[in-house]
Amino acid sequence: MALATGTDPSRGSGSDSSASRTLKAYNDLRALLLSGHYEPDSRLTESDLTARLGVSRGTLRSVLARLAQEGYVTAEAHRSARTRSFSVSEALEILETREVLEAALAASAATRATDEDIAAMAETCKRMWECQVPGGRDEYWRLNRRFHEQIREAARHATLTRFVDSLLYPLVMQQYRDADRAHPRTDSVREHEAILATIATRNAEAAAAAMRHHLSAARRALQLQLADPIV
Repeated sequence: MALATGTDPSRGSGSDSSASRTLKAYNDLRALLLSGHYEPDSRLTESDLTARLGVSRGTLRSVLARLAQEGYVTAEAHRSARTRSFSVSEALEILETREVLEAALAASAATRATDEDIAAMAETCKRMWECQVPGGRDEYWRLNRRFHEQIREAARHATLTRFVDSLLYPLVMQQYRDADRAHPRTDSVREHEAILATIATRNAEAAAAAMRHHLSAARRALQLQLADPIV
């Protein structure tokens, strides 16, 4: 009966396929931006991105428009898109906001985390210690991001997670991270373990405090780095 109305069954299928390609290209480019593949304030050329993502210029422009709306890139009419660059004041405001939101997520995780969640976080902390060796910095940063993702997953709080994701703090950290530091802060792993302990003991108030301490330490380290006239 549907064919009698003149509807083309293939039209919906094509539309779904196009939407799927656009979503994949968006996710792939977003992952590249978050991974630090591009330097801050780098020009993004259509020819490079269409080849890398395997999409048309029209699809790429849709992807870049969405990423610009979400703050991952900046774009101007008739000009190329560029990766985001943050002023010092913007960076510090973002990190301060992150402290508030992730502290609330840690408190939620303390009441909602499963035994499996806690075991996964413990394994991540163990692997972070193993990265305290020459050449282990990049894997450490990946595990560091994963630990915070695991807390968000354990918190099971969609609204807080959405707000944290909108902060773009991974881009801030990539821009201002000390590239000459051979190893991450040793205290950082201990701070992660302290957060985990409060979650494991179901102490929401202590979990929030431990997370605030951890993230404020990272922010203060950034402020000290920026205050150094050599940097």
